Amino acid sequence: MNFHVYLLFMVFILQAYEKRFPTCPLIPVFIGSDIIYEHKSDDGSLHVVERSCKLNVDAPRLLKKIAGVDFIYFIQKNTLNWKDRALLIEARNETFSTRVLVNETCSYSVHPDNEEWTCFEQSASLDIKSFFGFESTVEKIAMKQYTANIKRGKEVIEHYLNELISQGITHIPRWTPGASVGYLHVSRTATIGHLCSIETPGIELEASSSPLQLWGETAGHTQAPEQDAGDKLEAEYIERYLGHLTPMQESTLIHLRQWLQETHKGKIPKDEHILRFLRAWDFNMEKAREMLCQSLSWRKQYQVDYILQTWHPPPIFEEYYAGCWHYHDRDGRPLYILRLGQIDTKGLLKAVGEEAILRHVLSINEEGQRRCEENTHLCGSPIRSWTCLVDLEGLNMRHLWRPGVKALLRIIEVVEANYPETLGRLLIVRAPRVFPVLWTLISPFINENSRRKFLIYSGNNYQGPGGISDYLDKEIIPDFLGGESMCNIPEGGLVPKSLYQSDDDAETSDHIRLWTETIYHSAFIYKGAPHEIAAEILEVESVITWDFDVLRGDVLFSLFHSKRAPEVRQKDPASVTTTTTSSNNVQLMDKNWVLGADYKMLEAPLVCREGESIQGSHVTRWPGFYILQWKMHSPSSGSSMARVDDVLASLQGSSHKCKVMYYFEVLASEDFRGSMSSLESCSGFSQLSGVTNSSNKSHSSSVISR
Repeated sequence: MNFHVYLLFMVFILQAYEKRFPTCPLIPVFIGSDIIYEHKSDDGSLHVVERSCKLNVDAPRLLKKIAGVDFIYFIQKNTLNWKDRALLIEARNETFSTRVLVNETCSYSVHPDNEEWTCFEQSASLDIKSFFGFESTVEKIAMKQYTANIKRGKEVIEHYLNELISQGITHIPRWTPGASVGYLHVSRTATIGHLCSIETPGIELEASSSPLQLWGETAGHTQAPEQDAGDKLEAEYIERYLGHLTPMQESTLIHLRQWLQETHKGKIPKDEHILRFLRAWDFNMEKAREMLCQSLSWRKQYQVDYILQTWHPPPIFEEYYAGCWHYHDRDGRPLYILRLGQIDTKGLLKAVGEEAILRHVLSINEEGQRRCEENTHLCGSPIRSWTCLVDLEGLNMRHLWRPGVKALLRIIEVVEANYPETLGRLLIVRAPRVFPVLWTLISPFINENSRRKFLIYSGNNYQGPGGISDYLDKEIIPDFLGGESMCNIPEGGLVPKSLYQSDDDAETSDHIRLWTETIYHSAFIYKGAPHEIAAEILEVESVITWDFDVLRGDVLFSLFHSKRAPEVRQKDPASVTTTTTSSNNVQLMDKNWVLGADYKMLEAPLVCREGESIQGSHVTRWPGFYILQWKMHSPSSGSSMARVDDVLASLQGSSHKCKVMYYFEVLASEDFRGSMSSLESCSGFSQLSGVTNSSNKSHSSSVISR
């Protein structure tokens, strides 16, 4: 199948085509032609011409001698319908028709999206019954000759189009009943303006431009090295690098690439990349263009094109991120294996931050596209996507705490917007009972086309017929799934809390941050300088949720309510025992506020020791401002009798500064009841969702894990 789109009027293309007869010096094998039948309808709308064409096929002299012929004759029938603006060309061989059957069909028609464009389609078949024992030789000669003629086809049309233009013929009016087809002669300067009409704003054409430069061929677009700039959408190129495309899909690709070439500033993506966005939107031109342009701007803003060269995962990934590339599936797609159930998602998020996790995920997607290109060259057929195998053994409720799911949804949003149609298949194995909860949370954010590629196996259902062995060779399946391959994937496991650090603590780099607002925040707490955050509540029975880790020292956690709006105030250096204060230490309650008058305590302060994780929720009873406070704990702050470890810590001088990493969120009560309510990193949901059914009093509770 050969397909082109000419950005020229249909009738103009047809006149250029007619100039090929009765002979065509540009096609040496075409010696000449004679009309053997001709018919014109009374109104002139239909013109049928049948010709006998004489060809001098480039074949060995011995073969010609055995066949007893020097020339081959074809019968060509052209049916021109001026009314419908269509030309159908049918050709068959007359010579050796009992031994060899050659059939070719070509058509010119008006492009359905733009009536000023012309579509050209060409297909052919060859059936060799017998040819004196030289069947394979004849097949090779025929294929070589046919391929050469196809490549010359555009050059021939270009030649005759330029010949018409040189004669001042630039426009042929559409057929109307009673009107004859004729030429319209205008000046050379007006030629291009009449010939080329593209529905793209902002494109200007110079009078010296050749109309053939607008055939959907774009200069400066990096393609496979073996393709010439003027031959990018030949059938061989499509089959080799792009995969199956219908004529309309190819036309849409040409149109979008043309638009990018004329309007986009910067690097033009490859055809494979453009096709991903077109396929994601079922070749809807406008939606794909909008999505692609947003993605190109995003890539430029955050320098994503260079992420494989600039991103170096923190050392913690090598031990605790259980994922790696592992050969390929049966279709030649690169295979990525992720043991999600073995990853301490909460610990990893708190240790490296969501910025690092997102960059790591983006680097995996970029590496996947690079591997797809490599496999395309190795396999000889287009590999457009990669396969992901996700092992969920070990997945439990600790993976489903709210901040982690929130980070996951943000990552999915970024990947869906910028890497459409890159995932060919997702194999999910050993899905536990808790998986439907996770799937309910994330599936609405996944594109429908992507969801159809998910194959989910619970328990050991992935083994045997219909399992992953249908997609992966046994020698590729990892040993931990019963296969024969040793997979060098990190073990994962719990991340030590000693490795937790905020984004402020992490190493800074020169790259622009992808996320300017982090999920977890950190704060230092000094003696006399607590850290406070406030949530304004407008509707009663809202739910305040929190999750924090004590990274250094011991703290008192309290929750207060005030009708007065707190204000951020400058810290009084005299009230702080240290010489400096941290910029992320915030105090909201004025020192002149009186407990019981200006604000009230909602529960007794909770003593939180270094290394502890605390999760909890509070159902609000009144509107106003709810203040979460972390205050340095000292032996005298919780009891009149000091504990031994408190005294030792004081003597060692290690309690002059505390540090917490925290997250909080406010939810409406109905949202809290109807969604995943757990903030815990241990097993089990928070049991606090049930208390939202009561409005008699406020409820609060915290769960501590060590």
